[in-house]
Amino acid sequence: MTNFSVADARNNLSDVIDQSQREAVFIERRGKLAAVIVSPVQYERMLEALEELEDVAAFDEAMNEEGPNIPWSQAKADLGWV
Repeated sequence: MTNFSVADARNNLSDVIDQSQREAVFIERRGKLAAVIVSPVQYERMLEALEELEDVAAFDEAMNEEGPNIPWSQAKADLGWV
């Protein structure tokens, strides 16, 4: 983890970008975290992980819903798989 002030990040943007390819770079403004810079590859991995977690949460929510069960043969027929 590397920290830069906004001023240092501005003055060393190329170094900040290079560092972000290896690890997250934290940008601080007045001593408080203002931004995080990550590589495009890491960003995509994070998005994919978030989408996976959202899918799991949606599945869990659907499984907890009350209501009538639909037989598998009916579900296949409704989807046109028969």
